[in-house]
Amino acid sequence: MNLTADRFKDNVRVALDDDQLQRALTHVRSNFIEKRAKSVAALPEFEALREAARAVKDHALAHLDLYLEAYETRVAESGGHVHYAETASDARDVILDICRKAGARTVTKGKSMIAEEVDLNNHLEAHGIEPVETDLGEYIIQLRGEVPSHIIAPAVHVNQDQVESDFRRVHTHLAADRDLTEPTSLLAEARGILRDRFLAADVGITGANFLVAETGTSIIVTNEGNGDLTQILPRIHIVIASIEKIVPTLEDATTILRLLARSATGQDMSVYTTLSTGPRRPDDPDGPDEYHVVILDNGRTAMLGTEFQDMLRCIRCGACMNHCPVYHAVGGHAYGATYPGPMGQVLDPAIFGLKATHDLPNASTFCGRCESVCPMKIPLPKMMRHWRDKEFERGLSPAPQRWGIRAWAFFARRPALYRFATGLMIRALGNLGSDRGRFRMLPLAGGWTAHRDLPAPEGRTFMNAYRARAKSKGRKT
Repeated sequence: MNLTADRFKDNVRVALDDDQLQRALTHVRSNFIEKRAKSVAALPEFEALREAARAVKDHALAHLDLYLEAYETRVAESGGHVHYAETASDARDVILDICRKAGARTVTKGKSMIAEEVDLNNHLEAHGIEPVETDLGEYIIQLRGEVPSHIIAPAVHVNQDQVESDFRRVHTHLAADRDLTEPTSLLAEARGILRDRFLAADVGITGANFLVAETGTSIIVTNEGNGDLTQILPRIHIVIASIEKIVPTLEDATTILRLLARSATGQDMSVYTTLSTGPRRPDDPDGPDEYHVVILDNGRTAMLGTEFQDMLRCIRCGACMNHCPVYHAVGGHAYGATYPGPMGQVLDPAIFGLKATHDLPNASTFCGRCESVCPMKIPLPKMMRHWRDKEFERGLSPAPQRWGIRAWAFFARRPALYRFATGLMIRALGNLGSDRGRFRMLPLAGGWTAHRDLPAPEGRTFMNAYRARAKSKGRKT
């Protein structure tokens, strides 16, 4: 992936000026939020399920080594193979080696954010293997040469007229008078193309929502059935997943499944919930001859036992970004990393390094909506604050900000001087305020006043007001 998180502020300006993008983002602000609210309201035990799911993931993370070993044993017993990849490069090399040994020329892929994280498509293409995305949203952005802008709706930033234009540009067989103005006609066109690719593929690659240690099973959830065709029709099925996708039992997986679709799309369950356990057995009517699971670390074990461990509970539902006002304003591409939105603001620095992504944890209003809707109760704002602390410690935050904090610290350690300086500043600002008690323009606050007024102080500090109130009631201060 072409990481552009270091240009986040520039990306934001481009996104805010993109009228087409702003039109597309209205669907996120309305559809996802309303559907989730209705689905959650219809399930009285939703909060109890959140607690149970959090406990499942916390337990799995506390015993991750044991459950990974158990999963590997079960996969081997079913005739499959588990490959561990410490880095993104390791994962790419493992998958390329499997494809080369199979003589693969075409690979079909189900939607996988882990494959995006390791930049798998570009790696396969560079070695003469054609990857074909089979999820409709992923297929659309592959035609456009883009990366997903949302973890469950990768083409949410694209409008219907753009999809039609891209289909006519790439699908050169289309007649000029072919009607593609309806979503169903676009779907039919994509389906016709992808059916041939399913049948021609030598290898199928999917992600995994869960890896079940009890049975050696990988589970995916989809609404299109493309994941089933990807893993059943080719001779070889490769699952790529990260270490935290492990759950102890099938029952644990079903507990979390009751939260996943409701939080993501507002459905009770996804249309397809597909379980895969090893290659085809002698009496199976279909399925792959070989079954491989590539389990990726890529910085995740370094999060264990730290203030960021809770992030590993994430089930990739997208609820946090669906409710985030910053994501609503700029979309997913502005973040410039694999994972957009609040969950990405915590996970991306752990994966790609804080130096390249330090602006992301700052892209939050701290309104708390992300944490309130997270089905796994992940304290996202708290972890963003931890990244901000590390940003400051490493000297990565803007110099004026560092100087300002150091100046504040100097005064804060000297209470008398602090009270004198703040009292003087409050009186000065109060006198400068307009008759309406607000500033339309203020030096050093242009980023705020360029778009909204700033309330003017009323002429005294909190401590002054506190003392006056205490004195009126006869209390000592």
